[in-house]
Amino acid sequence: MRGLLIGRFQPFHQGHLEVVRKVRADRPSAPLLVGVGTADESYTWENPFTAGERLEMIGRALYEAKVEGVQLVPIADIHRHALWVNYLEELLPPFDRVYTNNPLTRLLFERAGYLVENPPLYDRARFEGVRIREQLAEGGAWKEAVPSSVAVYLEEIGAPARLKVLKQAGSRSGRGLP
Repeated sequence: MRGLLIGRFQPFHQGHLEVVRKVRADRPSAPLLVGVGTADESYTWENPFTAGERLEMIGRALYEAKVEGVQLVPIADIHRHALWVNYLEELLPPFDRVYTNNPLTRLLFERAGYLVENPPLYDRARFEGVRIREQLAEGGAWKEAVPSSVAVYLEEIGAPARLKVLKQAGSRSGRGLP
């Protein structure tokens, strides 16, 4: 049966890649679903990249790293915690375990009877989304924090300029913006 790893991947970085590698190594015969969460939000400081951009980042990184057996799935927020697991059961192919470090996600899936594992965090000081977004916005050394194919893609889509604008705007949510 499949496992499910859920994250926002804003952006997909080396720590995320190591988690995917570890999960695939621990269960090589079980496919892995990677759920790209908050797929309905973009162009905010917390969620600057679209679902399509994140799918492209992850796909390029997995191809570059020769990681197979992964299916990428965008997951829009429904803002109903009590219904969220049921929503995912209808949206996704069957899965038997969930990989997350988010306490609410853990609680919801455990209440629904799923085995939930906390994947290891890799060098969290370097590989953390908000820090990488800050480095992108400020012209810092962000490229070594992401797979090289992701760095190329982020440059292609103008991510440094986008993050600079979003940080200056103080945009935590797209609501209220023209």
